[in-house]
Amino acid sequence: MLRPKAIHVEPQDNYTLLITFSNQERKLFDVAPYLDWGPFVELKNPTLFRTVKPAGLSIEWIHGQDICPDELYDNSTLVS
Repeated sequence: MLRPKAIHVEPQDNYTLLITFSNQERKLFDVAPYLDWGPFVELKNPTLFRTVKPAGLSIEWIHGQDICPDELYDNSTLVS
């Protein structure tokens, strides 16, 4: 089975992302644990964090940071 594709992403104030997937599931993904690592450090800047957009099966930011589609889907919390 193919992994659902991220089709819409809304950055939240607490470094989480509200993501709508192609199977119509809406999930929250916490980016905070990544913010002290390599290319993600600059996303501590709220303006840069808000540049996130859907890209391929996943999401990405303006300077190319992205999250593996499996990690994004599997490590998100379903929103009812």
